[in-house]
Amino acid sequence: MRTITLRRSLVALFAAALSFGALTHAQAEPLRIGYQKYGSLVLLKASGTLEKRLADKGIEVQWTEFPAGPQLLEGLNVGSIDFGTTGEAPPIFAQAAGADLLYVAYEPPAPSGEAILVSKDSPLRSVAELKGKKIALNKGSNVHYLLVRALEDAGLSIRDVTPVYLPPADARAAFERGSVDAWVIWDPFQAAAEHQLQARTLRDGSGLVSNHQFYLAARPYAERHPEVIAVLVEEIRAIGEWTRANPDAATELVAPLLGLSTEITRQAVLRKGHGARFLDTRVIAEQQRIADTFATLKLIPKPVSIAERVWTPPAQATAARTAL
Repeated sequence: MRTITLRRSLVALFAAALSFGALTHAQAEPLRIGYQKYGSLVLLKASGTLEKRLADKGIEVQWTEFPAGPQLLEGLNVGSIDFGTTGEAPPIFAQAAGADLLYVAYEPPAPSGEAILVSKDSPLRSVAELKGKKIALNKGSNVHYLLVRALEDAGLSIRDVTPVYLPPADARAAFERGSVDAWVIWDPFQAAAEHQLQARTLRDGSGLVSNHQFYLAARPYAERHPEVIAVLVEEIRAIGEWTRANPDAATELVAPLLGLSTEITRQAVLRKGHGARFLDTRVIAEQQRIADTFATLKLIPKPVSIAERVWTPPAQATAARTAL
């Protein structure tokens, strides 16, 4: 009798482990999130709502800050984080390099949230005048594609300029010293340069790029814990919708976390897209065009397929999928 009872208990425990109500396996595995100094994840971290949502499931949330998308995805690739957000280009470069990642969700376009900047006293007045100039940017980041598109629109190619690949902090230093002629950068670094250095926008992404933000997960984690990912997207969506409706309150919350003034932070908040959604065919096709462009320019070693890396929400996430 004891054996039968034990077997029944084990069967019941296994069944419970398959539901989100138990998440037994996840109890021993924290959710490790990589974030950058901008965006909805900063606000989500500050709000603490995700931790409250997952606490009764025994899941600890751990946060790690990265300077830019390529570095964040390297962390995801080597297994130091499970989830993070980047612009359009980093996941393409990471996928081409063999990273086992999945696109989970995206945010609405924010084309003015990245730009090619020049110093306030620069003689440069058009993108065409960048020919032969040194341009600082973070290699493989969202602004890499902006630069490609802006040059193309001006009748130039990436081979007509001298890219100087630097992370944001080093790029700003080079920009201030005048050792580069232009800097391609995103918010909040962009807004900070505009306000603190009186940097001038040569061209932002308007009419050139969408500048989507993507949420990405390590495939092994997403396959083990799809319900956790679904909840995470729900919380990102909620904080994004709140930010869109309450930009001043969001600014007051995030400004001290960024170490920036209210004025700078508010500009970055207003230029950003808010409200995570699961990927649709239009966004997948747009991301594929970016990937194909990089492959044609030999900026990545091989073509990649975006569609085969799009996460499918679990059946249990029907409500979340409908809401998004």
